[in-house]
Amino acid sequence: MRIGPIEVTTPVVLAPMAGVTNAPFRQLCRRFGGGLYVNEMVSARALVEGNAKTDKLASFAPDESPRSLQLAGVDPHFVALAVERLVGEERVDHIDLNFGCPVKKVTRNGGGGALPYKRKLFESIVSGAVEAARPAGVPVTVKMRVGIDDDHITYLESGRIAAGVGAAAIALHGRTVAQLYSGHADWSTIAKLREAVPADIPVLGNGDIWEAADAIEMMRQTGCDGVVIGRGCLGRPWLFGELQAGLAGQPIPEALSIAEVKPIMLEHAEGLRDWFGNDKGIRDFRKHTAWYLKGYPVGGEMRGRLGRIESLDELASLLDLIPDAPLPPENRRVARGHTRGPQVVALPDQWLGDPDDDARANPEGDSAVSGG
Repeated sequence: MRIGPIEVTTPVVLAPMAGVTNAPFRQLCRRFGGGLYVNEMVSARALVEGNAKTDKLASFAPDESPRSLQLAGVDPHFVALAVERLVGEERVDHIDLNFGCPVKKVTRNGGGGALPYKRKLFESIVSGAVEAARPAGVPVTVKMRVGIDDDHITYLESGRIAAGVGAAAIALHGRTVAQLYSGHADWSTIAKLREAVPADIPVLGNGDIWEAADAIEMMRQTGCDGVVIGRGCLGRPWLFGELQAGLAGQPIPEALSIAEVKPIMLEHAEGLRDWFGNDKGIRDFRKHTAWYLKGYPVGGEMRGRLGRIESLDELASLLDLIPDAPLPPENRRVARGHTRGPQVVALPDQWLGDPDDDARANPEGDSAVSGG
């Protein structure tokens, strides 16, 4: 799969996830398999105005290639300026635009998954980003949801608009914003999008890929060119190795035992400590402990202790106390991360009026997303 000049030898993309897809996690995933590993969502406005938090969020490890980053924004001016800065400083090789975030503090300002409903605004943001990135040859892609809710479906029109103004690829999560993470992703929408946009523009499917077999089946059912992996890799960075094998027609590795998971946990925690410093790095790893051990026979008391660790040594000592055990076969597809939903979507006043009007989202919305 090609995204502009970037050849992705395994057609798999790590979904940007706030507080998760930082440099240590991306490096760990890349060690297991091929793909495109995207940084977490960063506010375009915060990037332009500049602050230490945003600069850290937008950072890459020295050996990362390609360097891929997702921007979120509601103002075409700030999005274009952010892209100009990123490509002008040669900080990225690929930029993704977020039009799928379902979080209320984002959608209530007209951002994330709410924004594609306003077609002119959507087109202005995507076209401005594409033009700003074009001199450097940096491809711009978009990630979106099916629509706001069942009565306000946007993905086909948005896909055509994005393709028409030069987006290098389009990723679709087969849920509406109202669904949040509930129910099942509708893979048929991915197939319809693949039919609706030119064949030379990759369409990527997202939603309910928990193991390699799911990715293979999604591509078979929908004809999509690749898959985007979000919650499925939480606590399972080795999923990218399984995907690489499965999509290449090779045997898929067996599920890891607890003994095999332990050193990966320690490697991840050490990476976060080195990247953020001991206090923040170890605190950040606490949430990962539950994801790594999800589905394994580990008692609640131990899980609680792991969620309160203060140091790498404490983590190592606790892991030594956990006996080895295989992952029960019925738990291979157990859900990780968010399962909330459905929800009532928070939107700006009168947002669901004419989708072709000249509405502008609340510029303060940029400050509501990751990155400041």
